Amino acid sequence: MRIGIDLGGTKIEAIAIAADGRELLRRRIDAPRGDYDRTLAAVADLVDDVERETGERGTVGVGMPGTISPATGLVKNANSTWLIGRPLGDSEATDGAAAGASIVFGVIVGTGTGGGVVIDGRVVTGANAIAGEWGHNPLPAPLADERPGPPCYCGRTGCIETFLSGPGLVRDYESSAGLKGPRHIDDVPRHIEGPRHIERADVRRPFQGRQIDPREIVERATGGEAAAAAALARYESRMARALASVINILDPDVIVLGGGLSNIDRLYENVPKLWIAHVFSDRVATQLVRAKHGDSSGVRGAAWLWETGR
Repeated sequence: MRIGIDLGGTKIEAIAIAADGRELLRRRIDAPRGDYDRTLAAVADLVDDVERETGERGTVGVGMPGTISPATGLVKNANSTWLIGRPLGDSEATDGAAAGASIVFGVIVGTGTGGGVVIDGRVVTGANAIAGEWGHNPLPAPLADERPGPPCYCGRTGCIETFLSGPGLVRDYESSAGLKGPRHIDDVPRHIEGPRHIERADVRRPFQGRQIDPREIVERATGGEAAAAAALARYESRMARALASVINILDPDVIVLGGGLSNIDRLYENVPKLWIAHVFSDRVATQLVRAKHGDSSGVRGAAWLWETGR
């Protein structure tokens, strides 16, 4: 039996997988944000629970935000910042949407934004253990009102993660609709069809003091709200530019989207149409696909890592 742990910024998920790939058990808990010791305890408790309920012992693989520094053996580059500098003693290309593809770029768009590279079935780590670190590059081809961009926890501004993460989408929608904070971006990019100016009458109010989430923005856009539709159009434009830069460098057969925002259906039709203008090729054969196992794909990837030595 393989046990996978997906150590995310907002939740920790465990899965047990049989030798033939069948899912035996799944558990999900809220992440103890800001607390390293409680995070380790939560992971250990999940593993104990899985083994007790299945009656089997299993190998354990952990997928986490960030990576392990080759220099120190400690966590680095994690948006779960309480893990950085501490010890901590994925894969759609194995049994997911990109199984059998030669070059795969995997993207997670959720609480944070990250990526990974798989070539001929093996995860690429890199000399600095940051291969596929996509979210902390600047947003490519920024429009005038996308500069310098929102501040990022990494200390820079305008990182891809600040635009394409779930919190980034919410922040953009709220600020452009005049619901919260300064208005950073108020127009839809020129090559996107849609309303260029959003009036307050186009926004359904109020939120009654609660935090809106990306799913509600999608629902509002589907229901005809102009501000929500414009926010999603901006999001698609930014994702297209960001992924086009990956295609220009890596030229993957498949790009797989995972994480909570991978559930936005319109991305799979609209983003490939938009990235054509930014890819240095007369045609783009790269496919954009949804993770086969949904926003829980990372936990299956973690389970597969142990046996394959990836």
